[in-house]
Amino acid sequence: MTHRTLSQAALADLADIPARSRWTHRDGIRLHALDYGGDGVPLVILPGITSPAVSMDFVARALTDLVRPVVLDVRGRGLSDDGEGYTLENYAADVEAVAKQLNLDRPLLLGHSMGARIAAAAAVRGKIALRGVVLVDPPLSGPGRGPYPTTLEAFLTQLHEAQRGTDAGEVARAWPRWPRREQELRARWLSSCGETAVKATHEGFESEDFFDWWPRIDAATPTTLLYGADSPVVTAEGATEAERALPSARLIQVPDAGHMLFWDNPDIALALLREALTTPHPLQECPSMGKLVHDRLHG
Repeated sequence: MTHRTLSQAALADLADIPARSRWTHRDGIRLHALDYGGDGVPLVILPGITSPAVSMDFVARALTDLVRPVVLDVRGRGLSDDGEGYTLENYAADVEAVAKQLNLDRPLLLGHSMGARIAAAAAVRGKIALRGVVLVDPPLSGPGRGPYPTTLEAFLTQLHEAQRGTDAGEVARAWPRWPRREQELRARWLSSCGETAVKATHEGFESEDFFDWWPRIDAATPTTLLYGADSPVVTAEGATEAERALPSARLIQVPDAGHMLFWDNPDIALALLREALTTPHPLQECPSMGKLVHDRLHG
């Protein structure tokens, strides 16, 4: 059994978040999401390998004037159940179930890291109609491409610290640039991530090739890839390969940011994300994600 815990202090964080808990299910797995409401275009946000939905609250709040954010606790994290499998197919099927059961009409997908790989898989599977996808610093790793730059041991060390009981100061040693609130949330919520889920996902970063999915995203789907200028996950060489593999996609580099770009350089990263959501895509068929959100804002 995966050891997962949540303190009363962590659960109390939900009282300070302007979102409603929504529950869906697939194959006996209960999936939790934070729904920020509104009548805007739905945007399903998919976090990274050790990031429960609450960790993306500051991103969702920055977008509520543009879209209706719905942030998923990916299986094995946060308040969602563990699953029997943690492949990209498993994760993508969960996203499809959430979109259908919450009646999200042609949502946008925004994924960071692991979530970006999931968004790519969901776009290729084509089980739900999408308005567009934004992939943020997806692991470009896969068979024959070298290891994912953060070791499994590093993830497990932080996870075990959280299970023991950590604090923002200890988190800051690993993530010194993060805003204090985000360090505090990670300290309280990291222990909600299952060790089995983390291990299986990390293994998937190296056994499942991102480039098996990325080039197959339909050119008619507005697609943007944001990546950190200093990221070890999407390097300059990786960005060039991604651009060549999917010429219809728009690539945007976030300056002074590594892999955790929203945390490393929040003002610039969020501004560029908003630009990606509001600027019509020049290479793809209308209606683009930018046009749809622009029309929402300007009537």
